[in-house]
Amino acid sequence: MTEVPEHLLKRSQERRKALGLPVEGEEAEAAAPEGEAAPVEAAPAAAASDAPAEAAGDQITEDKGGVPAHLLERSRKRKAAMAGGDAAPAAAGAGGAAAAAATAVAAPAPAGTGPGGHTQRLLTVVKSGSIQQARAEAQDKVHVWPHLLAIEFAAILSLTAFVTIFSALVKAPLLSQADVNRTPNPSKAPWYFLGLQELLKMFHPMVAGVMIPGIALAVFAITPYVDNNPSHRPSDRKFAIIMMTMFLMMWSVLVIIGSFFRGEGFNFVFPWNKGIFFEL
Repeated sequence: MTEVPEHLLKRSQERRKALGLPVEGEEAEAAAPEGEAAPVEAAPAAAASDAPAEAAGDQITEDKGGVPAHLLERSRKRKAAMAGGDAAPAAAGAGGAAAAAATAVAAPAPAGTGPGGHTQRLLTVVKSGSIQQARAEAQDKVHVWPHLLAIEFAAILSLTAFVTIFSALVKAPLLSQADVNRTPNPSKAPWYFLGLQELLKMFHPMVAGVMIPGIALAVFAITPYVDNNPSHRPSDRKFAIIMMTMFLMMWSVLVIIGSFFRGEGFNFVFPWNKGIFFEL
């Protein structure tokens, strides 16, 4: 059975006291010392005596104790009707007031009303944890087709159109035809190989061409196993970000040195002194 909160029980006891009805806790305490039925009969008698007085009063137009005025007025009329219906059998029966009091104690409340004739009742109290969520939770997942592939296809078409128009309007800055009898000095690789050419200038070919690229590829291969956090936040992927940043910085520095700081004989020069020995 669902437990009724304490504040609702106190509110019910206060309302029963205001209506002159017996309260379960106080009724048991009053009947325990003396063991007589007189205290039990006093509360219904008081309620019966208060009903005609309240019925004879003016109409209730103000809220009391958090109860709307129209509910109080309906309760007053109901109590007056019940008091009028019980008065006739009590006057005709033997025993007078004692029989009327006994009848009031023994008569159960009507099935359609609550204590004291009230029609407002507490049906149930449902705990917040037992309420099921009927609305489905929102998910941030979408299907690959058409959401992802449609965007990628549109990006590919846009890039292809841009490259086609650019190549048709702008002439490529190519050099003159190669001459086997005249080698340019310095002879530089394309910019994306200048980092490797710079390593060959600094280290032995075995170190620059095999060991350093091999170690770099091995580190990149084990990075997903070391940093296996599925989060996309940069603060949660520190190892992967550090590895990628170090690689980009190292390769960018080597490419810049090979492009602008290498002159004749692939010697180190300052571009503001000897000029720039670099062409696409």
